[in-house]
Amino acid sequence: MRSKNPELMEKIRTFAENYVLENGACPSTTQVGEAFGISRGTAYKYMAAMDGAGGVSYRGGVFESGATRLRKGGTARAALVGSIPCGTPEEEPEEVEAYLNLPTAIFGEGDFYILRASGDSMIKAGIETGDLVVIEKTSQAREGDIVVALVGNENTLKRYFVDRERGCVVLHPENDAMEDICVRSCVIQGVARNVIKVL
Repeated sequence: MRSKNPELMEKIRTFAENYVLENGACPSTTQVGEAFGISRGTAYKYMAAMDGAGGVSYRGGVFESGATRLRKGGTARAALVGSIPCGTPEEEPEEVEAYLNLPTAIFGEGDFYILRASGDSMIKAGIETGDLVVIEKTSQAREGDIVVALVGNENTLKRYFVDRERGCVVLHPENDAMEDICVRSCVIQGVARNVIKVL
């Protein structure tokens, strides 16, 4: 098989990707050929040669890339509801700042909301001030989960443990300079599932 022109292959890939994103279906080899002034057979060979290269697949007349998989997977709508202290618990009024669409191919499916992190108690977990933390709404948490915990009327973002010997819940900061918060009880308002870095 003759080698393929890499520049033409990239143009065909971009054309096919944009076509799928706009129309929800793969262009035919006839359409690809007409777009680039090549035969239908040559168009097919170029499409087939892309299969398995750079995250692209072309099988059975179906073209997929990273961008088209995100579109196919759909999105989950999540409210950005303000900040969450990564330090001592503080009272934070819940106000919806915006609604964001989260690609389910990345974030999965679930009932999510988003909080903006503030403070430095979770820096060893990769959560810094300004980061957007994707929270799954749930009242259940496993030990070691990073949770939104309501203590009294105040909330905080910490790693969750249970100290059965002392009979308390341990809210552990991911910062060696800070101490654990030990409480008799707290209400779990959600579990952190992802962090979006805001550059």
